[in-house]
This record gives sequence, C-alpha cells and structure tokens, in this order.
Amino acid sequence: MTRPLALVTGASGGIGEAFARELAGRGYDLVLAARSADKLQSLAEELRGQGAGAHVFPADLGAADGPKTLIDAVHGAGLTVDLLVNNAGFGDLEPFDRADPGKLTDMINLNVRALTALSHAVTPGLVARGHGGIINIASTAAFLPGPGMATYYATKAFVLSLSEALHVEMKPKGVTVTAVCPGPTWSGFQEKADMEGSKLLKASRMMTPKDVARIGMDGFERKKRVVVTGVSNKITIAIAKLTPKTLLMKAVSGLQEKP
Repeated sequence: MTRPLALVTGASGGIGEAFARELAGRGYDLVLAARSADKLQSLAEELRGQGAGAHVFPADLGAADGPKTLIDAVHGAGLTVDLLVNNAGFGDLEPFDRADPGKLTDMINLNVRALTALSHAVTPGLVARGHGGIINIASTAAFLPGPGMATYYATKAFVLSLSEALHVEMKPKGVTVTAVCPGPTWSGFQEKADMEGSKLLKASRMMTPKDVARIGMDGFERKKRVVVTGVSNKITIAIAKLTPKTLLMKAVSGLQEKP
C-alpha cells in the first residue's frame, strides 16, 4: 500500500521537526522544506531509518518566488502532496514604532503570503483526489490583538481566519483544513523572537513541540476546524473571549514587556 506524502515547511526544528516525526510514525512519507539543508538531511536520515520515505527540499519561502520554486521542485520530482503542514514562520517582540521595517515585511511574506501561496498550490490536487488536507500552524495569538508583537499577532489572526474559511469550503470536497493553535512552546521561536525575558514566558506553562504535533494530528484526523493545544491554553482563550478588549490588550501588553 502506498504511503501518503506530507510536505512540512519549517521542518528543520521546533514544531515542524516534531510534526515530521509524528507523521512518519503515523505512516506518512515526508517532504521536508526549510532553509537549513544540513538539518533537513539529518532529520531525513533519521526518518528513513524508521522506514519512512524522506525527501529534502531546501527553500527560502520568504522570497518572492520561494513557494512556487518549492512546489515546482516537488512536482518535478514526481511527488504528490496529500497533506501540507504550513509551519514556517517567525515573530519579533518589539514595539511597532521601533520595529525593523524589513523584518516586518519578511514576517508578513513568510507567515501570510507563503502560507497562502502554498495552500493555493496544493488545493486543486487535493480536491481532484477528494482526500488529504492542510494543517496551518496558527497560535493562541490569533485570538487577540498583541501590543508589543502587533504584526506577528495580526499574521496569526490571518492564518486562523483563512483556515476556518477553507475548512468550510473544502469539507464537502473531502479535504480537511485544520488550524493548530499552540501557546508558548519550547521550539526555539522565543529566542528568535527575542522573547526570552518576557513576562509572558515566565507566566506560561510551556508545551513541547512533540505534544503540539501529537495533539495537532489527533485533531486533524478527527477533521476538526481549530485545535487549541493544551487545557491551559483553551482556558486562556475562553477567558479572553469574555474579557473586555480594553482590559485584554492592557494585560497582553504587560505580559509582552521585557525586564
């Protein structure tokens, strides 16, 4: 029996790497995409040792032609994507007026434009075959504005909104689209976002990428529209929905502060 094939972006570490391992354990072959070829090759060798097929495609998805180049390369290799895991993305803890404009553009290009382009590229094939799906890694940040990380929170709100709409569009066609919304996770994201000293991390119960991937895949297999990982994160989102936005944003702003 042919194993289904999953394309995982941002697979060189953190949640993307954990999803690749989780998928291999659930009978998938993998297409691994990220900028770091060496890390991808190491992961591919590990997965092959576990009996999974693993193909490495180094890619800069933030570049204007990055998503098309990746999809063309995958199709050129004769591979058919059954599941797309849009994990590549980054954030930055910095007040908007002091943020680097180039970094903001790069964040939007990767978190929003690349995710949208890759999703659009695979959906015709998924619909034609009548199965498979897309997992978009959003965040608990998608549910509220984020003073101190305004652009990052806004990109994740886009990911959540797009995913929920696509879930409704694709469900009658046999295709599942799931938004996975982790809270703070030990993934390397915090270091890259310069968040290590923030009050948010000190106040949060951090999950492991392995747990996020397991919970995310369980939700996708149950054809869920949105998966918030962890009980504490679900409680936080429920409270946020009931809290007046003025108070909510004041609380978030305080938690984003650096010492």
